[in-house]
Amino acid sequence: MAPQARAKVRIAIPRPLAALQAAGAAPARVPGGAPPRGPARSVPPQPAGLGVGSEPPAVLPRPVPSRPAAMAAAGRWRLRRALTAAFSSAAAAGPERPEKLTVRLQAEGVRNIILNNPSRRNALSLSMLQSLREDLLHDVKSKDLRVIIISAEGPVFCSGHDLKELSSEDDVKHHSQVFEMCAEVMTLIQKLPVPVIAKVNGLATAAGCQLVASCDIAVASEKSQFATPGVNIGLFCSTPAVALGRSLPRKVALEMLFTGEPLSAQEALMHGLVSKVVPEDKLEEETMKISRKICESSKSVLALGKATFYRQMAQDLDTAYKMTTQVMVDNLTLRDGQEGIEAFIQKRKPVWSHCQDEKK
Repeated sequence: MAPQARAKVRIAIPRPLAALQAAGAAPARVPGGAPPRGPARSVPPQPAGLGVGSEPPAVLPRPVPSRPAAMAAAGRWRLRRALTAAFSSAAAAGPERPEKLTVRLQAEGVRNIILNNPSRRNALSLSMLQSLREDLLHDVKSKDLRVIIISAEGPVFCSGHDLKELSSEDDVKHHSQVFEMCAEVMTLIQKLPVPVIAKVNGLATAAGCQLVASCDIAVASEKSQFATPGVNIGLFCSTPAVALGRSLPRKVALEMLFTGEPLSAQEALMHGLVSKVVPEDKLEEETMKISRKICESSKSVLALGKATFYRQMAQDLDTAYKMTTQVMVDNLTLRDGQEGIEAFIQKRKPVWSHCQDEKK
């Protein structure tokens, strides 16, 4: 009976496999018989758990990972994403530190320091101030450095402090650090042994106006403007007032500070905030003309003269004359002091040593 029963089962095989595939049905497996043959890719995957004798799926379902395995996989994914972002940032920034906010160039005794953050209106953020300080002090005692020019990239020379750094999001310690660094840079300009020229081509406001006033010389284009508008946003320009009050008549300085209204370039020239005003296309030429003239003189003599000028300005008349009289005597002892006089008498061009050595 058993062989006959098996024969009946085999006789009961359904339609051919090709017909079933054409109809979109899965081929049935006969219990106890061999699985139907055919390309595995043509067999649609079967749900798991059909029991013994069911057709195995062509593509096995991915097993569900355990919780620890899933957490490890997620951690690896996050790490890959973080590394990708880091390398992308490094590639964009280059192998060195992020681009400086100032650019320093030097040739033939003239150093150009360019404020180079026009997207932030060349604001004097803490980073900008630190970068400017670094460029001012770089190899400052070298005989090859004779004059420094401060200029800016973009339509705004300098908009003053970065107000985002002065919000309540930063603490008082950070605020103090910003203003202290600013004061250090402004006073440093006048302590440097070489003249510093501001080349202004655009708007200079608040601490930016303070920067112009702190320079020894300032050349501006006709379109330039100068203002201290802090009062309009509730932050009086007290530190810019120090430089303005020493460059402008008191009433002019106070009008700027009380109203925030700008001075035009011609008004700034008339009141003494800038040295010269020229057409924009002549700004570079005029600034370099002054710089080259400075480079013709002895660095040591200019350093002595600059330091003496700022010292005597803080003294009363009698004290100033007493101090400068001694300086004149000291100047004569310098090697370049005697070289200049001898060259004049001999009707020749002086040969400067640019050093502080005394004549022996």
